[in-house]
Amino acid sequence: MSGQELPRVRLHDDSLTRGPWTYARQVDPEGATPVDGALVEVLDASGRFVGHGLWNGSSDVAVRWLSRGRRSDLQRPREFLLRRLKAADDLRRRALRLPEVTDAYRVVHGEGDDLPGLVVDRLGTSLVVEHHALGFFRLRAELDWALGQLYPELGRVHRVPNQAAKLEAFPGELLEALDREPPAPAGFVEEHGLRFPVRPGQGHKTGFFCDQRDNRVRVGAAANGRLVYDLCCNSGGFSIHAARGGARGVRAVDLDEVALGLAQEAARANALAVEWTHADAFDWLRDHQDPSRRADLVILDPPKLATGKAGVEAALRKYLDLNTLALGAVRPGGFLYTFSCSGAVDLQGFLGTVFHAARRAERDVRLLETLGAGPDHPQRPDFARSRYLKGAWLAVD
Repeated sequence: MSGQELPRVRLHDDSLTRGPWTYARQVDPEGATPVDGALVEVLDASGRFVGHGLWNGSSDVAVRWLSRGRRSDLQRPREFLLRRLKAADDLRRRALRLPEVTDAYRVVHGEGDDLPGLVVDRLGTSLVVEHHALGFFRLRAELDWALGQLYPELGRVHRVPNQAAKLEAFPGELLEALDREPPAPAGFVEEHGLRFPVRPGQGHKTGFFCDQRDNRVRVGAAANGRLVYDLCCNSGGFSIHAARGGARGVRAVDLDEVALGLAQEAARANALAVEWTHADAFDWLRDHQDPSRRADLVILDPPKLATGKAGVEAALRKYLDLNTLALGAVRPGGFLYTFSCSGAVDLQGFLGTVFHAARRAERDVRLLETLGAGPDHPQRPDFARSRYLKGAWLAVD
């Protein structure tokens, strides 16, 4: 790609808005329409060069910005990617020193690392490269080269989430070819001295919830001597930390049998006792509203309930119902850790729903701390969606 003249697109305005996305209503091709996923030069309305981006005329997000201001930035795309990836890698390894406590962390957090539409997680001996933008999939060879320079000892597996494939209009032949590739080997990751089985690139997200790492440590520290309920426990991260932290009992619930199997495997690997239940969290919580069945600490971490703005209202109703039931399962003087991973639901809306649930459940609560993803999931001030994970630690009276 080096030395080739790039296709161009022109903005409708000379005033550049900040943020990593430009929507289809704000830009048009300059001349021939670029291929979806193409690397393009971006011009302002007066025809002046202003930066580079990834184009997708089939998506509502027409341009994902890679750089602004220098025409030479993308002359050698793989070297540009290496620079961006190295900056992200330096943050995790040198500044945050994550490899000292875990071999499962986010290497690239999309817009938060100035690579909008790209997620890379390290899971033990594998890198899972998750494509939320068709443009990065078109740059797959350059990405593989750059990642190989930084992590020569790690294997790589690529995946495209179903929602991204739909929103970005991924060609079927690309997805079919991806499906034919061999999966990454299963194995274990370590986190603060605990071992968890992973299937990189399979199951929910990239195969492991790196974002909750610090919150799992918080729960483990608070669990000592307490009865703990872990709702929507997935592969058991909170439960395992709570059991290691000295909980007098841990009961974990999930409807996903595969996830529960991984959770049970984690308990065996760490020689910890957890009571696992295959059930719907709504139904299970309804059976634990009686004061005699309440717990000292409840964790509520449901899967994504809203995939976009259109689903926010319905998602908030579900959060209201779930949190009402969860609060009813907490003993007076206990704690509730409640979360939302729906990026379309903002923190204010989520907290308002949780407080509404407290009134509905007729419980007094105090907000002790607002919670989010770990620092390997950085957020840009001009892109609020980077804070997709939000939570609250509540004292319940």
